Amino acid sequence: MDAIARPAALALRSLSLAYFVQATGALSVVGSLAAIATEWGLSDAQTALLITVFGVTFALAAPLLQVAFGHLPRRRQVLIGLAVFSSAALAFALAPDYRALLVARVVMGLGAALIGPVLGALAAGLVEPKQQGSAIAMVLLGLSMAGLVGMPLSAWMAQAWGARPLFVAVAAAGLLTVVLIRLAVPAQAGGQAISLTTLGRVLTDPVLLPAYLVVFFIAAGAYTTYAFIAPIIRDVFHGSAHTVSAGMAVLGVAGVLGNLFVVRAARRYSADAMLLAGMGLLALDLVLLLLAPPTLALLFGVLLLWAFATDIVWPSQQRRIVELSAALRGVALAVTASFVFAGIAFGSALAGLLYARYGYHANLLGSLALLLLAAAFLALSARRAQLPGWSHGAE
Repeated sequence: MDAIARPAALALRSLSLAYFVQATGALSVVGSLAAIATEWGLSDAQTALLITVFGVTFALAAPLLQVAFGHLPRRRQVLIGLAVFSSAALAFALAPDYRALLVARVVMGLGAALIGPVLGALAAGLVEPKQQGSAIAMVLLGLSMAGLVGMPLSAWMAQAWGARPLFVAVAAAGLLTVVLIRLAVPAQAGGQAISLTTLGRVLTDPVLLPAYLVVFFIAAGAYTTYAFIAPIIRDVFHGSAHTVSAGMAVLGVAGVLGNLFVVRAARRYSADAMLLAGMGLLALDLVLLLLAPPTLALLFGVLLLWAFATDIVWPSQQRRIVELSAALRGVALAVTASFVFAGIAFGSALAGLLYARYGYHANLLGSLALLLLAAAFLALSARRAQLPGWSHGAE
C-alpha cells in the first residue's frame, strides 16, 4: 500500500491531537477520583457520576448534533466542538460546587459530541479508500497517547497540584489544538445534511444496529472494570496514588504499541478479525484477574495486555462501521460514538454499583458477561451482512 502523503499525514496528526485532548479531558476523572473528591468534598460514587453524566450527554447529543450541524464542514464542526469543550473544562476548574461540576461535565460532553463522531469521517476523507483503515488508526493514536501521556500526567497533576489546575491545562490544550487544526487541516466542502428520517434509518438498519450494539457492549464491558481502576488499585492491590499514576503510564505505553500494531495489521486483516482478537485478549485479561492472586506484578502485566487489546478494538470498530455504512459514514460514526459513550456511561454506573455491593470480582464477571454479549452481536451483524439483498443499508 502506498504511504500516506505528508500533508495528509500532518493533518491526521493534528486530528489525533484533538482526540488526545478530548480523551484526556473526558477520562482524566478516572485517574483523579481522589483529588476531585478531596477538592469538592465528594464520595467516590459522586465522582464516578461525573464520568457517567459525560457519557450520557455524549450518547444523546452526538447523533442529534449531526442532524442540527451535520451540513457544516467537518473541520468547522471539530473547531466549534473543541472551543465548547475547552470552555467547559475551564468552567469545571472554576466550579464552586458539585452542581456546577455536573453542569460543566454536561457541556464538555456536548463539545465532545461534536468532535468525536467527526474525526473518523474527516480522517477517512483525507486519504484514498484503501488507506482509510490506517488513517483512522493514526487519528486514534491520540486516544493511545491520552493513555501514555494524558492519563498518567493528569493523575500526577491532580495529586501534586489539585484538580482545578488539571482542568485549566485541559482547557489550554484544547484551545492550542484549535489553532493547529486551522493551520494543518485543509478546509473542505460542507458535511452531510442529516434528517431525522435518515438518522432513524441508520439507527434501525438490520446490519448496523447489531454493529452498534457490539460497540456498546465492548465499551460497557471495559468500563465495568476500568471506571473503578483507581479504587481497585488502592483497595485490592494496596497501591498508592503513585501506583495509580504508574498504572496509567503502563496503559498508555501498551496502548501506543497496540495502535501502531493496528496501523499495520489493518492492511492485512479484516475489521471483524481484529475485533475478535481484541475482545479475546480483553476476556483473557479478565480471567487472569479472576484467577490469579492480586499482586502488583500481575496488575502491571494485566494493564499491558488490557491497553494493547483495547487499542486493537477501538480503531477496528470504527473501521468496521465505515465499511458497512458507505456514503452515510458521518452519521453512522456519530451513532457509533453515541453507543460507545452510552456503553461507557452504563459500564461506569454498573462499576460503582457492583464494586460497592459485591466487590472487585463482581466487576470482572460483569465485564466478561458484557463482552460475551458483544461477541454475540458481532456474529449477528456479520451474518446479516452476508444475506442476499443487503448492500450498505445506510446508503
